[in-house]
Amino acid sequence: MQDFNQIFQNHVLWVALVACITAQALKLIVEFAQHRSINPRVLVETGGMPSAHSALVTALACGVGQTIGWNTPAFAVTSVFAVIVMYDAAGVRQAAGKQAKVLNQILDELFQEHAEFNQDRLKELLGHTPVQVIVGSALGVVIAWLAAPAA
Repeated sequence: MQDFNQIFQNHVLWVALVACITAQALKLIVEFAQHRSINPRVLVETGGMPSAHSALVTALACGVGQTIGWNTPAFAVTSVFAVIVMYDAAGVRQAAGKQAKVLNQILDELFQEHAEFNQDRLKELLGHTPVQVIVGSALGVVIAWLAAPAA
């Protein structure tokens, strides 16, 4: 049980989670600024400004670098992991979202007269724009820097 309690004392884990939660909370503010309404669903949906995935993995990599060293294999692994996650968010998932939008339009046009066809629409907001990824990543760096352990 003592080993399990050590998880709650993991500074790097907490920094990464705080970055992720902060990014998700900022989505509420961005949503309000854009639409003048509060939509709490943005707290649990993918996509949007800023990228919480990018904030989390960037804060994780920075936290590892700050804690155990910038020249360690652990920092290299978390950095590569961060790049893969951010590439996926802005590339693959963004493309899948565009494909979902086209498929939804096709279904709407083909089955508009058939009320019995009531398939769920595909989720269109899956990924992030490059700007959303960059802002999320910058947020992760800032949070890791602010929460850096005392040297």
